[in-house]
Amino acid sequence: MEETDYAFVDNAQFFREVTLRICGSLEIGKALRNCLDYVRTVMPADELVLSVYDARHGSLRVVATASGSTEEPETEEVLLSPALKKELEQVDRHPRVRAARNAREDPFLGNLARRRNWPPSSIIVDRLVIEGSYVGALSVRATGIGRYSERDIRLWALVNEPAAVALANSERYRELSIRKDLLADDRNYLQNELRNKLGMEVVGADFGLRHVMENVRTVAPLQSPVLLIGETGTGKEVIANAIHSLSPRSHGPIIKVNCGAIPETLIDSELFGHEKGAFTGAVSQKRGRFERAHGGTIFLDEIGELPLQAQVRFLRVLQEKEIERVGGAATIRIDVRVISATNRKLEELVARGQFREDLYFRVGVFPIVVPPLRQRKSDILALVQHFILKKSREMVLPAIPSLAKGAIDDLLAYDWPGNVRELENAVERAIILSHGSPLSFGSILNLGENALRSSPESIATLMDMESRHIRRALEISSGKIEGKGGAAEMLGINPATLRNRMRKLKIPFGRRK
Repeated sequence: MEETDYAFVDNAQFFREVTLRICGSLEIGKALRNCLDYVRTVMPADELVLSVYDARHGSLRVVATASGSTEEPETEEVLLSPALKKELEQVDRHPRVRAARNAREDPFLGNLARRRNWPPSSIIVDRLVIEGSYVGALSVRATGIGRYSERDIRLWALVNEPAAVALANSERYRELSIRKDLLADDRNYLQNELRNKLGMEVVGADFGLRHVMENVRTVAPLQSPVLLIGETGTGKEVIANAIHSLSPRSHGPIIKVNCGAIPETLIDSELFGHEKGAFTGAVSQKRGRFERAHGGTIFLDEIGELPLQAQVRFLRVLQEKEIERVGGAATIRIDVRVISATNRKLEELVARGQFREDLYFRVGVFPIVVPPLRQRKSDILALVQHFILKKSREMVLPAIPSLAKGAIDDLLAYDWPGNVRELENAVERAIILSHGSPLSFGSILNLGENALRSSPESIATLMDMESRHIRRALEISSGKIEGKGGAAEMLGINPATLRNRMRKLKIPFGRRK
Protein backbone atom coordinates (compact mmCIF):
# COMPACT_ATOMS: atom_id res chain seq x y z
CA MET A 1 0.00 0.00 0.00
CA GLU A 2 1.44 3.41 -0.97
CA GLU A 3 1.68 6.14 1.67
CA THR A 4 -0.91 8.22 -0.22
CA ASP A 5 -3.43 5.34 -0.10
CA TYR A 6 -3.94 5.56 3.67
CA ALA A 7 -7.31 6.95 4.74
CA PHE A 8 -7.55 10.42 6.24
CA VAL A 9 -8.72 10.36 9.82
CA ASP A 10 -9.08 13.06 12.45
CA ASN A 11 -7.75 12.66 15.97
CA ALA A 12 -11.17 12.03 17.60
CA GLN A 13 -12.14 9.32 15.14
CA PHE A 14 -8.76 7.53 15.49
CA PHE A 15 -8.92 7.66 19.28
CA ARG A 16 -12.50 6.33 19.35
CA GLU A 17 -11.88 3.45 16.95
CA VAL A 18 -8.66 2.28 18.59
CA THR A 19 -10.20 2.53 22.08
CA LEU A 20 -13.24 0.46 21.09
CA ARG A 21 -11.07 -2.22 19.49
CA ILE A 22 -8.24 -2.54 21.99
CA CYS A 23 -10.58 -2.46 25.00
CA GLY A 24 -13.23 -4.60 23.33
CA SER A 25 -11.99 -8.00 24.51
CA LEU A 26 -10.27 -9.47 27.57
CA GLU A 27 -8.45 -11.83 25.19
CA ILE A 28 -5.65 -9.39 24.50
CA GLY A 29 -4.46 -11.19 21.35
CA LYS A 30 -7.93 -10.85 19.81
CA ALA A 31 -8.10 -7.18 20.87
CA LEU A 32 -4.74 -6.47 19.21
CA ARG A 33 -5.86 -8.20 16.02
CA ASN A 34 -9.00 -6.05 15.83
CA CYS A 35 -6.92 -2.97 16.49
CA LEU A 36 -4.38 -3.87 13.77
CA ASP A 37 -7.16 -4.35 11.19
CA TYR A 38 -8.11 -0.71 11.65
CA VAL A 39 -4.67 0.85 12.19
CA ARG A 40 -3.25 -0.55 8.95
CA THR A 41 -5.92 1.43 7.02
CA VAL A 42 -4.63 4.77 8.30
CA MET A 43 -0.86 4.23 8.70
CA PRO A 44 1.88 1.67 7.87
CA ALA A 45 1.34 -1.33 10.22
CA ASP A 46 2.47 -4.93 9.81
CA GLU A 47 2.57 -5.91 13.48
CA LEU A 48 1.45 -4.71 16.92
CA VAL A 49 3.44 -5.67 20.03
CA LEU A 50 2.12 -5.21 23.57
CA SER A 51 4.60 -5.60 26.44
CA VAL A 52 4.39 -5.23 30.21
CA TYR A 53 7.19 -3.90 32.42
CA ASP A 54 8.46 -6.11 35.27
CA ALA A 55 10.30 -3.79 37.66
CA ARG A 56 11.43 -6.64 39.91
CA HIS A 57 13.29 -8.46 37.12
CA GLY A 58 14.14 -5.39 35.06
CA SER A 59 12.54 -6.71 31.89
CA LEU A 60 9.86 -6.12 29.29
CA ARG A 61 7.62 -9.17 28.88
CA VAL A 62 5.76 -9.43 25.58
CA VAL A 63 2.09 -10.01 26.41
CA ALA A 64 0.75 -10.47 22.90
CA THR A 65 1.44 -9.72 19.24
CA ALA A 66 -0.77 -9.38 16.17
CA SER A 67 0.53 -9.64 12.63
CA GLY A 68 -0.89 -10.74 9.28
CA SER A 69 -3.83 -13.06 9.94
CA THR A 70 -2.75 -14.27 13.39
CA GLU A 71 -2.84 -13.01 16.94
CA GLU A 72 -0.73 -14.71 19.58
CA PRO A 73 -0.38 -14.49 23.37
CA GLU A 74 3.31 -14.34 24.25
CA THR A 75 5.60 -14.94 27.21
CA GLU A 76 8.89 -13.70 25.71
CA GLU A 77 11.05 -11.43 27.88
CA VAL A 78 13.54 -8.70 26.95
CA LEU A 79 16.08 -8.02 29.70
CA LEU A 80 17.05 -4.36 30.20
CA SER A 81 20.29 -2.82 31.35
CA PRO A 82 20.20 -0.77 34.60
CA ALA A 83 20.46 2.44 32.54
CA LEU A 84 17.47 1.54 30.34
CA LYS A 85 15.50 0.41 33.40
CA LYS A 86 16.15 3.78 35.04
CA GLU A 87 15.09 5.60 31.86
CA LEU A 88 11.78 3.75 31.75
CA GLU A 89 10.98 4.53 35.37
CA GLN A 90 11.71 8.26 34.96
CA VAL A 91 8.40 8.82 33.19
CA ASP A 92 8.45 12.63 33.41
CA ARG A 93 11.90 13.08 31.81
CA HIS A 94 11.21 11.27 28.55
CA PRO A 95 8.50 11.62 25.87
CA ARG A 96 5.56 9.22 25.92
CA VAL A 97 6.01 8.38 22.22
CA ARG A 98 9.19 7.79 20.28
CA ALA A 99 9.93 6.51 16.77
CA ALA A 100 12.88 4.55 15.40
CA ARG A 101 13.78 4.45 11.72
CA ASN A 102 15.38 1.00 12.19
CA ALA A 103 13.96 -1.36 14.82
CA ARG A 104 17.23 -3.28 15.14
CA GLU A 105 18.95 -0.12 16.41
CA ASP A 106 16.31 0.61 19.06
CA PRO A 107 17.81 0.30 22.58
CA PHE A 108 14.65 -1.30 23.99
CA LEU A 109 13.29 -3.51 21.20
CA GLY A 110 16.49 -4.12 19.25
CA ASN A 111 17.07 -7.47 20.99
CA LEU A 112 13.50 -8.53 20.21
CA ALA A 113 13.91 -7.49 16.55
CA ARG A 114 17.08 -9.54 16.17
CA ARG A 115 15.68 -12.52 18.09
CA ARG A 116 12.56 -12.64 15.91
CA ASN A 117 14.55 -11.92 12.78
CA TRP A 118 12.42 -8.98 11.76
CA PRO A 119 13.17 -7.61 8.28
CA PRO A 120 14.45 -4.00 8.24
CA SER A 121 11.56 -2.21 9.95
CA SER A 122 10.37 1.07 11.39
CA ILE A 123 8.62 1.26 14.78
CA ILE A 124 6.68 3.69 16.94
CA VAL A 125 6.69 2.91 20.69
CA ASP A 126 3.98 4.26 22.97
CA ARG A 127 5.12 4.30 26.61
CA LEU A 128 2.13 3.32 28.80
CA VAL A 129 1.85 5.11 32.14
CA ILE A 130 -0.78 4.65 34.86
CA GLU A 131 -0.84 6.91 37.94
CA GLY A 132 2.68 8.11 37.32
CA SER A 133 4.23 4.65 36.90
CA TYR A 134 5.52 3.05 33.71
CA VAL A 135 3.57 -0.20 33.09
CA GLY A 136 4.50 -1.24 29.55
CA ALA A 137 4.50 -0.34 25.88
CA LEU A 138 2.36 -0.66 22.74
CA SER A 139 4.48 -0.68 19.58
CA VAL A 140 3.50 -0.63 15.91
CA ARG A 141 5.97 -2.00 13.33
CA ALA A 142 6.08 -1.55 9.58
CA THR A 143 8.48 -3.29 7.21
CA GLY A 144 10.94 -0.82 5.72
CA ILE A 145 13.27 1.89 6.98
CA GLY A 146 11.86 5.31 7.88
CA ARG A 147 8.22 4.49 7.14
CA TYR A 148 6.60 6.75 9.76
CA SER A 149 5.76 10.42 9.43
CA GLU A 150 5.12 13.07 12.08
CA ARG A 151 1.38 12.57 11.43
CA ASP A 152 1.70 8.85 12.29
CA ILE A 153 3.61 9.60 15.49
CA ARG A 154 0.99 12.17 16.52
CA LEU A 155 -1.86 9.72 15.94
CA TRP A 156 -0.11 6.92 17.81
CA ALA A 157 0.36 9.20 20.84
CA LEU A 158 -3.43 9.37 21.16
CA VAL A 159 -3.79 5.69 22.11
CA ASN A 160 -1.64 5.92 25.26
CA GLU A 161 -4.46 5.84 27.79
CA PRO A 162 -6.73 3.19 26.18
CA ALA A 163 -3.71 0.94 25.60
CA ALA A 164 -2.65 1.32 29.26
CA VAL A 165 -6.19 0.40 30.38
CA ALA A 166 -6.25 -2.60 28.05
CA LEU A 167 -2.88 -3.78 29.39
CA ALA A 168 -4.00 -3.41 33.03
CA ASN A 169 -7.24 -5.28 32.34
CA SER A 170 -5.37 -8.04 30.51
CA GLU A 171 -2.91 -8.51 33.38
CA ARG A 172 -5.68 -8.61 35.99
CA TYR A 173 -7.66 -11.08 33.89
CA ARG A 174 -4.55 -13.25 33.54
CA GLU A 175 -3.93 -13.16 37.31
CA LEU A 176 -7.56 -14.04 38.04
CA SER A 177 -7.37 -16.96 35.62
CA ILE A 178 -4.20 -18.21 37.30
CA ARG A 179 -5.75 -17.85 40.76
CA LYS A 180 -8.88 -19.64 39.58
CA ASP A 181 -6.77 -22.53 38.33
CA LEU A 182 -4.81 -22.57 41.59
CA LEU A 183 -8.01 -22.60 43.61
CA ALA A 184 -9.34 -25.47 41.52
CA ASP A 185 -6.09 -27.36 42.07
CA ASP A 186 -6.22 -26.60 45.80
CA ARG A 187 -9.82 -27.78 45.96
CA ASN A 188 -8.98 -31.05 44.22
CA TYR A 189 -5.94 -31.48 46.43
CA LEU A 190 -7.90 -30.87 49.63
CA GLN A 191 -10.66 -33.23 48.53
CA ASN A 192 -8.06 -35.93 47.84
CA GLU A 193 -6.47 -35.20 51.20
CA LEU A 194 -9.89 -35.48 52.83
CA ARG A 195 -10.50 -38.84 51.19
CA ASN A 196 -7.10 -40.08 52.30
CA LYS A 197 -7.70 -38.69 55.76
CA LEU A 198 -11.06 -40.39 55.95
CA GLY A 199 -9.47 -43.68 55.08
CA MET A 200 -7.21 -43.29 58.14
CA GLU A 201 -9.63 -41.72 60.58
CA VAL A 202 -12.51 -44.19 60.40
CA VAL A 203 -10.56 -46.39 62.75
CA GLY A 204 -12.56 -49.41 63.83
CA ALA A 205 -14.48 -49.69 60.57
CA ASP A 206 -13.91 -53.47 60.61
CA PHE A 207 -14.56 -53.93 64.33
CA GLY A 208 -16.40 -51.61 66.75
CA LEU A 209 -17.79 -49.44 63.94
CA ARG A 210 -18.46 -52.24 61.50
CA HIS A 211 -22.26 -51.97 61.77
CA VAL A 212 -22.05 -48.17 61.51
CA MET A 213 -19.95 -48.37 58.33
CA GLU A 214 -22.37 -50.90 56.82
CA ASN A 215 -25.12 -48.31 57.30
CA VAL A 216 -22.86 -45.59 55.86
CA ARG A 217 -22.20 -47.60 52.71
CA THR A 218 -25.94 -48.32 52.39
CA VAL A 219 -27.16 -44.73 52.64
CA ALA A 220 -24.23 -42.82 51.07
CA PRO A 221 -25.32 -43.28 47.40
CA LEU A 222 -28.84 -42.01 48.19
CA GLN A 223 -30.18 -38.47 48.74
CA SER A 224 -32.01 -39.28 51.99
CA PRO A 225 -31.37 -37.13 55.09
CA VAL A 226 -29.25 -38.88 57.72
CA LEU A 227 -29.38 -38.37 61.50
CA LEU A 228 -26.24 -39.33 63.43
CA ILE A 229 -26.92 -40.06 67.09
CA GLY A 230 -24.19 -40.40 69.67
CA GLU A 231 -22.47 -38.94 72.68
CA THR A 232 -20.08 -36.02 72.41
CA GLY A 233 -16.71 -37.08 71.05
CA THR A 234 -17.77 -40.35 69.41
CA GLY A 235 -16.74 -39.18 65.92
CA LYS A 236 -20.06 -38.16 64.33
CA GLU A 237 -18.30 -35.60 62.13
CA VAL A 238 -15.95 -38.31 60.83
CA ILE A 239 -18.97 -40.45 59.90
CA ALA A 240 -20.57 -37.45 58.15
CA ASN A 241 -17.36 -36.97 56.15
CA ALA A 242 -17.44 -40.66 55.21
CA ILE A 243 -21.05 -40.42 53.95
CA HIS A 244 -20.19 -37.37 51.83
CA SER A 245 -16.98 -38.95 50.50
CA LEU A 246 -18.79 -42.13 49.42
CA SER A 247 -21.73 -40.25 47.85
CA PRO A 248 -22.20 -38.97 44.28
CA ARG A 249 -21.78 -35.49 45.79
CA SER A 250 -18.17 -36.11 46.83
CA HIS A 251 -16.89 -33.58 44.26
CA GLY A 252 -19.12 -30.87 45.76
CA PRO A 253 -18.60 -28.96 49.00
CA ILE A 254 -19.35 -30.24 52.50
CA ILE A 255 -20.35 -27.30 54.70
CA LYS A 256 -20.33 -27.84 58.46
CA VAL A 257 -22.43 -25.91 60.96
CA ASN A 258 -22.37 -26.22 64.74
CA CYS A 259 -25.91 -25.14 65.56
CA GLY A 260 -25.07 -24.71 69.24
CA ALA A 261 -22.20 -22.28 68.56
CA ILE A 262 -24.20 -19.63 66.63
CA PRO A 263 -26.13 -16.96 68.60
CA GLU A 264 -29.89 -17.19 68.15
CA THR A 265 -30.00 -13.68 66.65
CA LEU A 266 -27.60 -14.70 63.87
CA ILE A 267 -28.73 -18.27 63.12
CA ASP A 268 -31.07 -17.26 60.24
CA SER A 269 -28.40 -15.10 58.62
CA GLU A 270 -25.74 -17.83 58.95
CA LEU A 271 -27.92 -20.60 57.53
CA PHE A 272 -29.92 -18.74 54.89
CA GLY A 273 -27.90 -15.57 54.21
CA HIS A 274 -29.07 -11.95 54.15
CA GLU A 275 -29.48 -9.04 51.79
CA LYS A 276 -27.67 -5.74 52.09
CA GLY A 277 -29.43 -3.54 54.67
CA ALA A 278 -31.53 -6.39 56.08
CA PHE A 279 -30.45 -5.38 59.60
CA THR A 280 -27.93 -3.16 61.33
CA GLY A 281 -24.48 -4.26 60.28
CA ALA A 282 -25.60 -5.96 57.04
CA VAL A 283 -23.40 -3.77 54.85
CA SER A 284 -23.36 -6.23 51.95
CA GLN A 285 -25.18 -9.27 50.61
CA LYS A 286 -24.13 -12.57 52.17
CA ARG A 287 -24.73 -16.13 51.07
CA GLY A 288 -25.78 -18.52 53.82
CA ARG A 289 -24.43 -21.99 54.55
CA PHE A 290 -27.19 -23.70 52.57
CA GLU A 291 -26.33 -21.72 49.43
CA ARG A 292 -22.64 -22.49 49.86
CA ALA A 293 -23.48 -26.19 50.14
CA HIS A 294 -25.36 -26.20 46.80
CA GLY A 295 -24.47 -29.35 44.89
CA GLY A 296 -22.92 -30.91 47.97
CA THR A 297 -23.67 -31.74 51.60
CA ILE A 298 -24.46 -29.69 54.69
CA PHE A 299 -23.63 -31.16 58.09
CA LEU A 300 -25.70 -29.71 60.95
CA ASP A 301 -24.04 -30.68 64.21
CA GLU A 302 -26.02 -30.40 67.48
CA ILE A 303 -29.27 -29.93 65.57
CA GLY A 304 -31.20 -30.11 68.84
CA GLU A 305 -29.89 -26.60 69.62
CA LEU A 306 -31.70 -25.02 66.63
CA PRO A 307 -34.17 -22.30 67.75
CA LEU A 308 -37.81 -22.98 66.83
CA GLN A 309 -37.91 -20.08 64.35
CA ALA A 310 -34.94 -21.50 62.46
CA GLN A 311 -36.52 -24.97 62.59
CA VAL A 312 -39.51 -23.66 60.61
CA ARG A 313 -37.28 -22.33 57.85
CA PHE A 314 -35.16 -25.47 57.90
CA LEU A 315 -38.31 -27.58 57.42
CA ARG A 316 -39.09 -25.59 54.29
CA VAL A 317 -35.60 -26.33 52.94
CA LEU A 318 -36.19 -30.06 53.39
CA GLN A 319 -39.69 -29.97 51.89
CA GLU A 320 -39.38 -27.41 49.09
CA LYS A 321 -35.62 -27.36 48.39
CA GLU A 322 -35.65 -23.57 48.44
CA ILE A 323 -34.70 -20.68 50.74
CA GLU A 324 -35.09 -16.92 51.07
CA ARG A 325 -32.33 -14.70 52.38
CA VAL A 326 -33.10 -12.57 55.44
CA GLY A 327 -34.51 -9.28 54.14
CA GLY A 328 -35.00 -10.70 50.64
CA ALA A 329 -38.08 -11.64 48.65
CA ALA A 330 -36.50 -13.80 45.93
CA THR A 331 -36.79 -17.58 46.21
CA ILE A 332 -33.51 -19.41 45.75
CA ARG A 333 -33.54 -23.04 44.67
CA ILE A 334 -30.88 -25.23 46.25
CA ASP A 335 -29.70 -28.81 45.85
CA VAL A 336 -28.32 -29.97 49.19
CA ARG A 337 -27.99 -33.30 50.99
CA VAL A 338 -28.61 -32.86 54.75
CA ILE A 339 -26.75 -34.79 57.44
CA SER A 340 -27.67 -33.92 61.03
CA ALA A 341 -26.13 -34.97 64.33
CA THR A 342 -27.18 -34.79 67.96
CA ASN A 343 -26.01 -35.95 71.35
CA ARG A 344 -29.46 -35.32 72.85
CA LYS A 345 -32.63 -37.39 72.71
CA LEU A 346 -34.73 -35.54 70.16
CA GLU A 347 -37.84 -37.48 71.22
CA GLU A 348 -37.66 -35.84 74.64
CA LEU A 349 -37.19 -32.40 73.07
CA VAL A 350 -40.26 -33.05 70.89
CA ALA A 351 -42.28 -34.03 73.96
CA ARG A 352 -41.23 -30.79 75.71
CA GLY A 353 -42.09 -28.67 72.65
CA GLN A 354 -38.48 -27.68 72.05
CA PHE A 355 -38.15 -29.48 68.72
CA ARG A 356 -40.77 -29.68 65.98
CA GLU A 357 -42.18 -33.16 65.51
CA ASP A 358 -42.54 -32.78 61.73
CA LEU A 359 -38.89 -31.71 61.49
CA TYR A 360 -37.83 -34.65 63.67
CA PHE A 361 -39.42 -37.10 61.23
CA ARG A 362 -37.81 -35.28 58.29
CA VAL A 363 -34.24 -35.29 59.57
CA GLY A 364 -34.51 -38.77 61.07
CA VAL A 365 -35.29 -40.63 57.84
CA PHE A 366 -32.18 -42.78 58.29
CA PRO A 367 -30.78 -42.68 61.84
CA ILE A 368 -27.31 -44.08 62.55
CA VAL A 369 -26.25 -44.62 66.15
CA VAL A 370 -22.53 -44.10 66.75
CA PRO A 371 -21.66 -46.17 69.85
CA PRO A 372 -19.58 -44.69 72.67
CA LEU A 373 -16.00 -45.85 73.10
CA ARG A 374 -16.79 -47.86 76.23
CA GLN A 375 -18.99 -50.11 74.07
CA ARG A 376 -16.28 -50.70 71.47
CA LYS A 377 -13.10 -51.09 73.48
CA SER A 378 -11.80 -53.45 70.82
CA ASP A 379 -10.98 -50.28 68.83
CA ILE A 380 -8.86 -48.69 71.56
CA LEU A 381 -5.54 -50.21 70.54
CA ALA A 382 -6.00 -49.23 66.88
CA LEU A 383 -7.13 -45.72 67.89
CA VAL A 384 -4.14 -45.26 70.17
CA GLN A 385 -1.74 -46.33 67.42
CA HIS A 386 -3.46 -43.94 65.00
CA PHE A 387 -3.27 -41.00 67.42
CA ILE A 388 0.36 -41.71 68.28
CA LEU A 389 1.27 -41.52 64.58
CA LYS A 390 -0.88 -38.42 64.07
CA LYS A 391 0.53 -36.52 67.04
CA SER A 392 4.08 -37.57 66.21
CA ARG A 393 3.70 -35.94 62.78
CA GLU A 394 2.08 -32.82 64.24
CA MET A 395 4.81 -32.43 66.89
CA VAL A 396 7.59 -33.36 64.42
CA LEU A 397 8.99 -35.93 66.85
CA PRO A 398 12.31 -37.58 65.92
CA ALA A 399 10.90 -41.04 66.75
CA ILE A 400 7.45 -42.58 67.21
CA PRO A 401 6.79 -43.22 70.93
CA SER A 402 6.12 -46.74 72.19
CA LEU A 403 3.67 -47.88 74.87
CA ALA A 404 4.82 -48.65 78.40
CA LYS A 405 4.15 -52.01 79.98
CA GLY A 406 0.55 -52.16 81.19
CA ALA A 407 -0.50 -49.07 79.22
CA ILE A 408 -3.15 -50.96 77.23
CA ASP A 409 -4.56 -52.45 80.46
CA ASP A 410 -4.98 -48.95 81.86
CA LEU A 411 -6.72 -47.76 78.69
CA LEU A 412 -9.09 -50.74 78.67
CA ALA A 413 -9.91 -50.26 82.36
CA TYR A 414 -11.12 -46.69 81.83
CA ASP A 415 -14.73 -45.90 80.81
CA TRP A 416 -13.93 -42.92 78.51
CA PRO A 417 -16.83 -40.53 79.23
CA GLY A 418 -15.35 -38.15 76.63
CA ASN A 419 -15.07 -40.97 74.08
CA VAL A 420 -12.62 -40.82 71.16
CA ARG A 421 -11.93 -37.11 71.64
CA GLU A 422 -10.86 -37.77 75.24
CA LEU A 423 -8.65 -40.65 74.09
CA GLU A 424 -6.94 -38.40 71.54
CA ASN A 425 -6.31 -35.76 74.20
CA ALA A 426 -4.96 -38.41 76.58
CA VAL A 427 -2.50 -39.64 73.94
CA GLU A 428 -1.31 -36.09 73.24
CA ARG A 429 -0.89 -35.40 76.97
CA ALA A 430 1.02 -38.65 77.45
CA ILE A 431 3.40 -37.77 74.61
CA ILE A 432 4.03 -34.31 76.09
CA LEU A 433 4.76 -35.77 79.56
CA SER A 434 6.79 -38.74 78.35
CA HIS A 435 10.03 -36.85 77.55
CA GLY A 436 10.97 -39.65 75.16
CA SER A 437 10.03 -42.51 77.51
CA PRO A 438 7.35 -45.13 76.70
CA LEU A 439 3.81 -43.76 77.06
CA SER A 440 1.82 -44.51 80.22
CA PHE A 441 -1.70 -43.38 81.12
CA GLY A 442 -2.28 -44.34 84.77
CA SER A 443 -1.71 -40.88 86.22
CA ILE A 444 -3.35 -39.11 83.30
CA LEU A 445 -6.58 -41.08 83.73
CA ASN A 446 -6.38 -41.07 87.56
CA LEU A 447 -6.27 -44.86 87.66
CA GLY A 448 -5.22 -45.61 91.24
CA GLU A 449 -6.13 -48.31 93.68
CA ASN A 450 -9.60 -46.84 94.05
CA ALA A 451 -10.25 -46.58 90.31
CA LEU A 452 -11.33 -50.21 89.98
CA ARG A 453 -13.36 -50.80 93.14
CA SER A 454 -15.29 -54.07 93.25
CA SER A 455 -18.79 -52.96 92.41
CA PRO A 456 -21.42 -54.18 89.91
CA GLU A 457 -20.52 -51.21 87.68
CA SER A 458 -16.75 -51.76 87.66
CA ILE A 459 -16.41 -55.56 87.43
CA ALA A 460 -15.22 -56.48 83.96
CA THR A 461 -16.94 -59.27 82.05
CA LEU A 462 -15.15 -62.54 81.35
CA MET A 463 -14.90 -61.58 77.67
CA ASP A 464 -13.31 -58.23 78.60
CA MET A 465 -10.83 -59.98 80.86
CA GLU A 466 -10.01 -62.57 78.18
CA SER A 467 -9.63 -59.84 75.56
CA ARG A 468 -7.33 -57.88 77.86
CA HIS A 469 -5.24 -60.97 78.60
CA ILE A 470 -4.82 -61.80 74.90
CA ARG A 471 -3.94 -58.20 74.04
CA ARG A 472 -1.32 -58.21 76.81
CA ALA A 473 0.24 -61.38 75.37
CA LEU A 474 0.25 -59.83 71.89
CA GLU A 475 1.88 -56.70 73.28
CA ILE A 476 4.68 -58.75 74.87
CA SER A 477 5.18 -60.82 71.69
CA SER A 478 5.10 -57.69 69.48
CA GLY A 479 2.06 -59.07 67.64
CA LYS A 480 3.56 -62.50 66.93
CA ILE A 481 0.94 -65.27 67.30
CA GLU A 482 2.68 -68.59 66.64
CA GLY A 483 6.18 -69.94 66.98
CA LYS A 484 8.72 -69.54 69.73
CA GLY A 485 7.94 -66.51 71.86
CA GLY A 486 4.53 -66.08 70.23
CA ALA A 487 1.31 -65.21 72.06
CA ALA A 488 -0.08 -68.77 71.58
CA GLU A 489 2.95 -70.28 73.30
CA MET A 490 2.61 -67.82 76.21
CA LEU A 491 -1.09 -68.60 76.62
CA GLY A 492 -0.57 -72.35 76.21
CA ILE A 493 -3.10 -72.80 73.39
CA ASN A 494 -3.02 -73.79 69.73
CA PRO A 495 -2.38 -70.82 67.35
CA ALA A 496 -5.53 -71.66 65.32
CA THR A 497 -7.60 -71.66 68.53
CA LEU A 498 -6.11 -68.30 69.50
CA ARG A 499 -7.00 -66.80 66.13
CA ASN A 500 -10.61 -68.05 66.45
CA ARG A 501 -10.86 -66.45 69.92
CA MET A 502 -9.41 -63.19 68.53
CA ARG A 503 -12.02 -63.12 65.76
CA LYS A 504 -14.85 -63.59 68.30
CA LEU A 505 -13.38 -60.90 70.55
CA LYS A 506 -12.84 -58.61 67.53
CA ILE A 507 -9.11 -58.30 68.15
CA PRO A 508 -7.44 -57.34 64.85
CA PHE A 509 -4.52 -59.39 63.53
CA GLY A 510 -2.74 -60.09 60.26
CA ARG A 511 -3.73 -57.85 57.34
CA ARG A 512 -6.73 -56.45 59.21
CA LYS A 513 -4.44 -55.20 61.93
